[in-house]
Amino acid sequence: MKKLVAVKPRVAELLEYEDNSIKSNEVKIEVQFASPKHGTEVIDFRGMTPFMDENFSEEWRMFMPREEGTTKGIVFGEFQLGNIVVGQINEVGSEVTGYQVGETVCTYGPIRETVIVNAVDNHRLRKMPEGFKWQNAVCYDPAQFAMSGVRDANVRAGDYVVVVGLGAIGQLAIQLAKKAGASIVVGIDPLNQRRDIALRNGADICLDPTACDVGFEVKKLTNKIGADSIIETSGNAAALQAALKGIAYGGTISYVAFGKAFPEGLNFGREAHFNNAKIVFSRAASEPNPDYPRWNRKRIEETCWELLMNGYLNCEDIIEPIVPFEKCAEAYMEYVDQHPELSIKMGIEYKK
Repeated sequence: MKKLVAVKPRVAELLEYEDNSIKSNEVKIEVQFASPKHGTEVIDFRGMTPFMDENFSEEWRMFMPREEGTTKGIVFGEFQLGNIVVGQINEVGSEVTGYQVGETVCTYGPIRETVIVNAVDNHRLRKMPEGFKWQNAVCYDPAQFAMSGVRDANVRAGDYVVVVGLGAIGQLAIQLAKKAGASIVVGIDPLNQRRDIALRNGADICLDPTACDVGFEVKKLTNKIGADSIIETSGNAAALQAALKGIAYGGTISYVAFGKAFPEGLNFGREAHFNNAKIVFSRAASEPNPDYPRWNRKRIEETCWELLMNGYLNCEDIIEPIVPFEKCAEAYMEYVDQHPELSIKMGIEYKK
């Protein structure tokens, strides 16, 4: 049996492992499809964190990746890669009543041949419906952050909406904003392939921020009003500056990105004040949600799963390339780490 592991910073390998016996409350899944996380997981893979400094708390340092021989954090060589898996249950513990051998399920899990999870008290272990699209299932995680970004931006029917950064979260935010009734949905990304996918899935127009003044173009597209909502997923300082320029008076910037420290030059002066911009730091993975107690993480997850499984959202264009499990280590280093511009979200297919 093999699993995908970071053996040292920026180096992935498929390593052998021995399967554990399951506990009475667990099921064992034979994985058929999987996908890594192209955002925060990659920061760990590179042996970095976007917010580590001398004031970084000791408690959080414990969870940071480290090379073997040091004393803190995750040990490279044991640091498994991966985010979501889809597969068939092949073993069920004695306490498990809600799942049966042979059922196809989706859950959070690392990229390996088998995954063992708690099946008694785990709402994230999802049964796949008949005729499921596995590409939609492996987008379960980014869909949650996209949905939170759209909700926190207060997108309503008739709004002018801009989505900055067309990775998996941005692509799904485009779809959600358009289906929520937005009048104009603008996608912003320097990569042509990503802009084309967004245009196929709900964007009315897409702009290349390296080829135009995005804030100015947004004002022109909206009859000088500006965007009612801007959903920022890129974490780029120039993107936030453009958002401050393109936002309508009193509009909302929903900041979804887990940003790094900004360089000198970000200006919260003239445009930010004149446009009376509101910046909301969007929340999906922590409580309380802005709409708590009506909305919490569990409700976000359940709603996203429903929208993914009933076809409301389309993720087939987002999952590219699809590589065989045997080649996933090389593919991870190429598409996720070294050349992320070549892939929005890599898919992995297991062929038995």
